[in-house]
Amino acid sequence: MSGSQTKARVGTLAQIGTITRYNFLNYFRARRFYVMLAIILLISLLLTVVVGYYRPVSFLGLPGEPVSTAVLGFYGAGWGGFVSLVVILSAAFFGGDAISGEFQNRTGYFLVPNPIRRSAIYVGKWLAALVASTIILAIFAAITLANGLYYFPGNVPWQFEQSFVFAWVYLVAALSLTFAFSSLFKSSSISILMSVILLLFVFSVVDTVSSAVVGIEPWFSITYGAGIITSILMVQYPPHLQTQSLGSALGGANRTGARFEITTYNATVPEGLEILVVYFIVMAVIGLWLFERKEFT
Repeated sequence: MSGSQTKARVGTLAQIGTITRYNFLNYFRARRFYVMLAIILLISLLLTVVVGYYRPVSFLGLPGEPVSTAVLGFYGAGWGGFVSLVVILSAAFFGGDAISGEFQNRTGYFLVPNPIRRSAIYVGKWLAALVASTIILAIFAAITLANGLYYFPGNVPWQFEQSFVFAWVYLVAALSLTFAFSSLFKSSSISILMSVILLLFVFSVVDTVSSAVVGIEPWFSITYGAGIITSILMVQYPPHLQTQSLGSALGGANRTGARFEITTYNATVPEGLEILVVYFIVMAVIGLWLFERKEFT
């Protein structure tokens, strides 16, 4: 390798590091990190108060229930029920306008003309968003763990550790998706709104329609792959394919004697991780490609 190539590579890594630090600190200057932190603390506070006051069986288990079952129910309801929302909000807060904001606020007109690779800008911004989002995710996990140890001292299921890792992988994939939309649109509000709508509603509807109505496994959906976050916290991991007859569930068949069946798919752990990794790679390439070709006019 020639000396010029080595210097170019070192220069690019230095640029990525500088942009990462600048954008990470900018989250604090713009108070964006504190807003997201306040949202997470509010969610955690509400969960803590509700569980402490009402003591729902979905969190604390039934009387006489094995501790191993009850503790999984606690983490499944408290962590599994809300961590996807934390991931989506973090991805939208820190990545939804990371690129589109350069066009809308016209800051890119001063940044891009400098001798900085666009790939360094993109990767640096993505790493800054990942660090900030990871901190938020870790804080939510720490509060959940503290509550769990209060009600179940000394009982931390290994499934919770795996679920945290799966949630982080989902965060990585979701950030790549939001960055792709941020590179596609020049409006921050549109890119953030599209990311939130897709991750919160559209993919969920696609999962339901694809499996329950059409009977096709939604292997192409990022939220389907993220289902492993909650599935791993169940006492028994759900089967890959479940079929329920509505006729038998409702006590009989319809007038023609036919029974309606609903099909439900659950991603296995290897399949879920594969879907999330593919989303990360594909969306990262698409987002960078769009950013490389977008002109500042």
